[in-house]
Amino acid sequence: MPRAENDQTIITDRGEGGETQQRGGAPLTTNHGVPIPDNQNSLKAGARGPTLLEDFVLREKIFHFDHERIPERIVHARGTGAHGYFECTDPIPDLTIAQPFQEKGGKVPVFVRFSTVAGSKGSKDTPRDVRGFAVKFYTEDGNWDLVGNNIPVFFIQDAMKFPDLIHSVKPEADRGFPQAASAHDTFWDFVSLMPESIHMILWAMSDRAIPRSLRMMDGFGVHTFRLVNAKGKAVFVKFHWRAKLRCQSTTWDEAVKISGADPDYHRRDLWEAITAGDFPEWELGLQIFDEEFAASQPYDVLDATKIIPEEDVPLRVVGRLVLDRWVDNFFAETEQVAFLPSNVIPGIDFSEDPLLQGRLFSYLDTQKSRLGTTNFHQIPVNAPKCPMHNFQRDGLMQTLVPTGRANYEPNSLAEAGEDPGPRPAEHAFRTHPVATEGKLRARSETFADHYSQARLFYRSQTAPEQAHIVKAITFELSKVDLPHVRLRALASLRNVDEDMALAIADGVGVELPEALEPAKAPIDMPASDALSMHLTATQVPKGRTVGVLLTDGADGEALKKLRAAAKKAGVTVKLVAPKRGGVTLASGETVEVDGQLEGMPSVLFDAVAILAADASLDRVPAARDFVADAFAHLKAIVATKEAGGLLDAAGVEKDAFVFEAAKEPEAAVLRAHERLWDREQA
Repeated sequence: MPRAENDQTIITDRGEGGETQQRGGAPLTTNHGVPIPDNQNSLKAGARGPTLLEDFVLREKIFHFDHERIPERIVHARGTGAHGYFECTDPIPDLTIAQPFQEKGGKVPVFVRFSTVAGSKGSKDTPRDVRGFAVKFYTEDGNWDLVGNNIPVFFIQDAMKFPDLIHSVKPEADRGFPQAASAHDTFWDFVSLMPESIHMILWAMSDRAIPRSLRMMDGFGVHTFRLVNAKGKAVFVKFHWRAKLRCQSTTWDEAVKISGADPDYHRRDLWEAITAGDFPEWELGLQIFDEEFAASQPYDVLDATKIIPEEDVPLRVVGRLVLDRWVDNFFAETEQVAFLPSNVIPGIDFSEDPLLQGRLFSYLDTQKSRLGTTNFHQIPVNAPKCPMHNFQRDGLMQTLVPTGRANYEPNSLAEAGEDPGPRPAEHAFRTHPVATEGKLRARSETFADHYSQARLFYRSQTAPEQAHIVKAITFELSKVDLPHVRLRALASLRNVDEDMALAIADGVGVELPEALEPAKAPIDMPASDALSMHLTATQVPKGRTVGVLLTDGADGEALKKLRAAAKKAGVTVKLVAPKRGGVTLASGETVEVDGQLEGMPSVLFDAVAILAADASLDRVPAARDFVADAFAHLKAIVATKEAGGLLDAAGVEKDAFVFEAAKEPEAAVLRAHERLWDREQA
């Protein structure tokens, strides 16, 4: 008799087989649906006898466990993902037939995966690294994968160099370290020999590479693509994802300490935001330009180491991306999702960017290697949500069941009254024709200027941002043991900015070498405010988190005001205490806290409030660190009068971001999105 889907099994305290009491849940079965009465004990020849090979339940369970890991991604191994949708806000049917851009208010389901690049799957969330930003659109015309990063340029111009780049930044081959780090000999040896990398180096050494949150970083398609309209006319396009919360970073010391306190910091932050209904959001902005504009620029738009300044081609915002659902199973979705830059739809086409051209091959090859089959597109997270028809058949892990004789094309089976299968479509992807030259292995002379845009980026930063770049490169080169590599890197950096190179040389403790002779003399381009995180920062605290350190007897009114301000501003408040249990306020009310002091240091928050009722925290080392780190990381601090001794012990000096709880308890909320950069200079 068939089992009902809602059949509930109840196991009593202890049966003769040693079962433990469990209640509820669907009936347990093997992978083939055979009901299992006991999942605790293997089949034995007697209670103390040997296990029998006959036990197919045990063998299946162990066999599956032994094979439940698949090869991790060679790059972008550590990532996290979520479901959501893309909504068109400004249709552009005159520019493209791409389905997501045809109708205002039209929505397309998406899956988005964020990742670090260099580290392994088991590394941390907060290293200094590029972040992957990959979006899979499930459109009516098939899947479109926009696979980019949180930085708009890349290290190299041609895919031929990609294996070398990744080999250089991965743990060194003879020793297996450092993990998830570029501060070592082989990476800097490679990039110092590749002047085309210098622009990306400046971005990677900037605060963009240590984001505060995945919700607070932009994304870029990196390459130049084409939009194609119904008449076959094409224009160039660059894709930009602009975070609604705008970009914010951690400080370097903060990033290092976060990795110890919570190596899953970014993953947890994204999960908490989505589960709380505070859905992360980005605008999709397009830079659209034609062949004439491209030909008139002092750089090549097909060069992935170059940007187009937004002052020259402003962003046209055409839609928004919202993430509103966490995955049901991390492995099945986030680990098995396969992004392919070659997944484009009618209305989107490639450019001749040589780095992009290499990616079109590499990603497909990688997915077959990782997922073990050409049928990886049948995995639910990869499967299109529109009809799919072709004559591809069989293969490992085939789950579809095609019918009929037609498995080839052309065929004339329709004349015999049989299903002939699919036919070429009228509404279809069509490659835009481009004039080409003869075959040769060469690099275009238009790719030869390696320093102008690196100079543009550095000189577009504020003084604190420039100081952070200097400190980052100094730190990285201090980890390089080969003297000639340090000198060669400095020789290249002189072509970007003389003062920057001099400060780094001083920090490393070497004489500044002669500048490297550039292949093409750099030019000075007008500064771009759009390249500075500080100049484009948000003016509201929405999406940030405030940590409130409480003791027994704390002022409930101050906490109430702080929480009210947080609710109004869209800020999360987390309560911290010396012990995980509740805290009794001065009113006698007991409140539950979110974490214990040593387990929730201030590096996990954007601002802090110390609502101490007495001097009990003054001699607690974790409390001193809580306050000292918040001050060192330039955050707003609200404190009661009773916490004065703690602030003194932590070395806090009164400034514009230190507030009295009795007067301004809300200040921790209202300033949570800001850092006091003047404090850093002091």
